[in-house]
Amino acid sequence: MITSEDLRFFAVAARSDSVAAAARRLGVTPSAAGQRLAALERRVGVRLADRDRRGLRLTDEGRLLADRATALVADLDDLADALAARREDVGGHLHVVAPLGFGRRHVAPLAARFRERYPAVTLDLTLTAEREPETAYDLWVHIGALRDTSLVGRRLAPNDRWLVAAPAYLDAAGTPASPADLAAHACLVLRENEEDTSLWQFTRAGRKEAVRVTPALASNDGEALRTWALDGLGLMVRSEWHVAGDVRAGRLVRVLPEYALPTADVTALLGSRRGRSARTQAFLDLLLDALGPAPWRG
Repeated sequence: MITSEDLRFFAVAARSDSVAAAARRLGVTPSAAGQRLAALERRVGVRLADRDRRGLRLTDEGRLLADRATALVADLDDLADALAARREDVGGHLHVVAPLGFGRRHVAPLAARFRERYPAVTLDLTLTAEREPETAYDLWVHIGALRDTSLVGRRLAPNDRWLVAAPAYLDAAGTPASPADLAAHACLVLRENEEDTSLWQFTRAGRKEAVRVTPALASNDGEALRTWALDGLGLMVRSEWHVAGDVRAGRLVRVLPEYALPTADVTALLGSRRGRSARTQAFLDLLLDALGPAPWRG
C-alpha cells in the first residue's frame, strides 16, 4: 500500500539527479533515502529507478508514479486547504525557499513563529545559495533582480547594496575617492552562480560607471566576506540587510556613499499551483508584517 508520505517522498526523489541529491532535499542521509526507495519498490512490485554512478534515472513505471504522485500530493494539499477553510483554520503543508544568509537571520525565526500560530501546518524551509530553487515551492523569498520577468511577486522590503570596509582597512589603504580608485584596492567578491560579480556598477547623478575589480578574496558565502571585511582585509559590496548593523556600530564604514549600486529588494514569489492557499497567504502576511518597515533600517 502506498501512503501519502510515500507519494511526497517519490515526488521529491523523482526531481533529483541522484539519491544523494534527493537525500539533501529531504533532510535525510543518502542511505536512508536509498532504503526508502528500495522499500517503496518492494511494495509496488516494480523497479522505479535505476541507480548507478551516473545518477538516478526513472524507469517507465517510475515516470508514471512521479507524474501521478506530484498531482496527488497537490490535490491532497488543496483538499487540506479546503477543509481548513471550512474550519476557518490554516492547515496543510507549506514549502518555503529563501537565500541562505537572509533565510537564517529573518525567515527561520518567522517560520518558528508561524508554526506556533498555526500548529495544523507542517512547514519545510529550504535555505539555498542557488539563484533559483531546484524544487517546487509555495513561497520563494528572493533578493535582487529576477531573471524570469514572467514571475510575479510581492515586494516585502527595500534593500540597497553598499560598498563597505572596516576603518582599519581604510586607515591603512586610504579611502577611494571614485570607483576608478578601486583598481588599487583589495576587493572582496561574492561568487553567485554564473553571474559576473567582479563587475561593480555605480550610478551618480544619472551617470553610470562600471568597474572591473580583481578579487583579492572571493567566496560563495556572504558571511565569509563579512568576516574578511570586519578583519580589515578589503572592500566589499553587500546587501544593506547584511551590514547595516555593522555600519551603525562603526565596525564597517560606507565607502563612496554618493554613488548608488543596483538595488536588491526583497520579494516574495508564490508557487504557480497553490500560490493563493490559506497557509501561503498567512505566511506572506507574516512576512509583510515582520519586514515592513525593513528591520535593518530601524
